[in-house]
Parts: sequence; C-alpha cells; structure tokens
Amino acid sequence: MPETWRRTEQDRCIALGLARPSPYLAQRASLGGPGRCSVEQPFEMAGALGGQVAMRPSALLRCEMIPAVEKWMAEVVQAGARRHFGQRVVEIKVAASYACRTRNGVFGAKISEHAHANALDVSAFQLADGHWVTVKQGWWGSPRERAFLRDMHAGACETFTTVLGPYADAYHRDHLHFDLAWHGRDGRVKVCR
Repeated sequence: MPETWRRTEQDRCIALGLARPSPYLAQRASLGGPGRCSVEQPFEMAGALGGQVAMRPSALLRCEMIPAVEKWMAEVVQAGARRHFGQRVVEIKVAASYACRTRNGVFGAKISEHAHANALDVSAFQLADGHWVTVKQGWWGSPRERAFLRDMHAGACETFTTVLGPYADAYHRDHLHFDLAWHGRDGRVKVCR
C-alpha cells in the first residue's frame, strides 16, 4: 500500500473544499509531531448536518472523514431513526476519534487509523425524545434497537472502507468503528464486520 495516499486524499479534499469551516466544524492546527501520529490540517467536528446532530465530545478528523460522516448521518442515521423510531437523532456519543495509538491499544500492533484522525467510534445515539440507544445494550436489546443499530452498521459499510461492530471482536462490543483506511491494491476493498 503506498503510504502517500493519505497526503493525496487530504490535499484533494482540502482543494475541493469538501470540509468547510462552520459553527460546527473548525480547522485546527496540525496534530502530533513528525512521525507516525502527525495529522496536517485536521478538523474538529462538533456537529453534523448543519448542527442538527451534536457530536459529543467533538471529533478530531481528517478532511476526507467529514463528508463521509455527513453522508452516513444524512442517508443512514436519520433515515434509520425515522424508520425505526419515528423521530430523528439529535446527538451521537463519540467514543473515540484522533488518538496516537496502535490498533485496539495493543502493544506491538499496527498503528491505528485513529492515529491518523482517519477513524470515528460511536457508542450511542440520542433520539429527539431524549431516549438513548447504546451499542453496548441495544445491539442485543429490544427488536427496534437491534434493527436500528444493525442498519447503522450495514449502512456505514456503503460509505466507509472499514466498519467494525460487536460481531467483529471483543474490542468493539460497545461501539461502532468507521474509518477510511486503504485496503487492497487499489484502496477499494472494504472490511465490514
């Protein structure tokens, strides 16, 4: 895998203006120093869909993650919430975004996409009526919550290149992980577990 893809994708995203600063999206100073955890021109995302969905805590993400998160929120999250609960999602709980670490925090493992601000972990969704649907309890919870969360997972597989949930392994039993990692020779292979 050519490691230059990160820089190429980041430059393309910024040049095309795919992530524009707003009250819910702020460009930040580079993260980390030289080396494996450095991220140039990251964004802090505090909300999606023009602030209709709060993201707490806010997420530190690379430029190309922003339109992917927006697409997933619009096409999957809100559509699924209306279908399963008859209302919209107003907040998501961000379990993780940028973090300089290895995969699953395991010593000696490959560097995580979180270390490149190229990943987002979501552990819960708050509906307009105040009800929270958590991955930890809802994945095996009521039929509506199970169906909603499985739709969130499956729908994310259309947008992100890596999607991991409770079926993937014990590390993901309480959240959904999304990233835009390069898989395969051309970067188009998807991992959806």
